Amino acid sequence: MKRLALLGASGHGKVVADAAIAAGWQDVVFFDDSWPNIEKNGHWAVVGDTAALLARVQEFDGVMVSIGNCEVRWQKQRSLQEAKAIVATVVHPRAYVSPYARLGPGSVVMANAVINADAVVGEAAIVNTGATVDHDCVLGQGVHISPGAHLSGNVTVGDFSWVGVGAAVRQGTRIGSYVLVGAGAVVVSAVMERSTVVGCPAKPISNT
Repeated sequence: MKRLALLGASGHGKVVADAAIAAGWQDVVFFDDSWPNIEKNGHWAVVGDTAALLARVQEFDGVMVSIGNCEVRWQKQRSLQEAKAIVATVVHPRAYVSPYARLGPGSVVMANAVINADAVVGEAAIVNTGATVDHDCVLGQGVHISPGAHLSGNVTVGDFSWVGVGAAVRQGTRIGSYVLVGAGAVVVSAVMERSTVVGCPAKPISNT
């Protein structure tokens, strides 16, 4: 039986668990630092906290971090890797990932997402429901491409950046690290790191 441990009993975690089951994982359990105050996450059991998972990583065929915060997700993954955990990558069977694309460990690709040829997705990244990452895109560590967001070809997204629901990014555009692209934004020019951009065309509103 293929067993997967997920760290982070969140709503996002439910979707990761659902995708994992669809992809052929037979047993999924959660670990979360709110345990034992929470013992269920939807249909799945929460069986311990981070320390418990670190002590038990060898019991699982794969582990994954299902926490929404981009930087925290990557940091937790690093801790699991240091504990010699096998970090899984989950691709929903209704997603399309080109055989010429590359997915980093700990990344998840949700239903109806598309990742095209020669795209590179970094560690602990999320390509969410119905999102598209076109040819030659490069996503850094811990990036989140939200549901229905679309990256045209040759887009670069820096570490720990979050592209919001329904956003669109013009081909060849570079987005820096620690960037938040607002929901529905249309990005047509480079975005400096640690900024938040919104609107059509997207413009910065603050530094984060």
